[in-house]
Amino acid sequence: MDRGSEGIIAIIGFMGAGKSTVGALLASRLGMVFVDLDEAIVSRSRKSINEIFAEEGERGFREREHEALRLELEEGSKVISCGGGVVLREDNARMLRDKARVYLLKISKEEAIERLAGGGERPLLEGDDPGETVRILMEERAERYLEAAHEVIEADEMGPEEIAEEIAARWRKYRS
Repeated sequence: MDRGSEGIIAIIGFMGAGKSTVGALLASRLGMVFVDLDEAIVSRSRKSINEIFAEEGERGFREREHEALRLELEEGSKVISCGGGVVLREDNARMLRDKARVYLLKISKEEAIERLAGGGERPLLEGDDPGETVRILMEERAERYLEAAHEVIEADEMGPEEIAEEIAARWRKYRS
């Protein structure tokens, strides 16, 4: 990792893992800028995630995600909350590992289904059996998450504040 990029923390994990909530808490705790990558994509494109998926498909969204990630990793001291599928592109995973300290918020399939039951703007979960979709996506992504992460946080039994404090403690130890 280069000396100039030591100040970037990236949080990855499946949908519903709490990446955005934890990222905001962590950034506040560490006095860093917080970037939600999905929000950065929406802001740059002036379209909602659902609109991007409807107009450009998942491939178009992933291109926008890659470019937003590349720009965010260029400089600064920040916490980046990444979308659940950011690791699907090998070059994204490599960029993250090279330019940030990557923490995986790992949740079980059951926890993911419970947390995602409220719906929301999650185009990949639209369909007849969101539970089955969660199972399939988690299986497809599990290895990629582990390959991209420097550290894993078992997040099923922890609240956002506890997770933020755990990452902050690990970050301080890593930095010392």
